[in-house]
Parts: sequence; C-alpha cells; structure tokens
Amino acid sequence: MYVAKESSTNQLNKQTSLSKCPVTYTLDRIGGRWKALILYHLNGKQLRYSELKRALPAITEKMLIQQLKELEADKLVVRDVKPVVPPHVTYSLTGAGMSLAPVLQAMANWGLTYSADAVYNNCEI
Repeated sequence: MYVAKESSTNQLNKQTSLSKCPVTYTLDRIGGRWKALILYHLNGKQLRYSELKRALPAITEKMLIQQLKELEADKLVVRDVKPVVPPHVTYSLTGAGMSLAPVLQAMANWGLTYSADAVYNNCEI
C-alpha cells in the first residue's frame, strides 16, 4: 500500500484545506462513490453487511468493507457485534451520521434540479 510522505507539499496543502475549510472537511468524510449511498441506506435503520451489499449490488466486498471502516473511523457509522455464534454484526448511523440526512437530501435535490441526464431522476434518494 502506498504511504504518502507527511512533509510533501501536497500533504501539507491537504491538511491545511481540511483544517481551514468546513466544506473540504465534509467532502473528505462523505466524498467518493459509495459513502453517501451507504449513509443513505443506513438512515433510520440498522443493517447487516449482507443487507448493505444487496442494497449496493455494484460495490465490491473489499470496497464495502473499506468504506464501512472509514465511516466508522470518522464516527459516522457504528459497528455493533453481538456475542453469538455465528457472529451477528449490524451497522447503524451515529448522531453525526444521522445529522447528514438533510445534507444528502439537499445534494439529491440539487442533482435532480441541475442534472441534464434524465437517468438521475430515478434515483432512490
């Protein structure tokens, strides 16, 4: 795995923008292809890994695991492991994760308003 040099100009610029710009900070937490969709599907419910995978059939298992770990590290998702055999793991939103619902809805509304492609009008959000 590639590890970025901490003192590189690019890394310093990234850290500066993350610490000074709330928009950049937010996009760093929910940006990318899958995080917003994972947050959307978890809104108001607890889901098991297999349920999330079914909700996002195009995502690979590796990517879903990685995105869930990142969302958990950012304290937007909580992973609850029940001590039973076989293990029962559910994912749900934290308070911070739930507070993103209006942000995601606003993004969906903007996309519906300004997208030139009619396919986006069938989005589940």
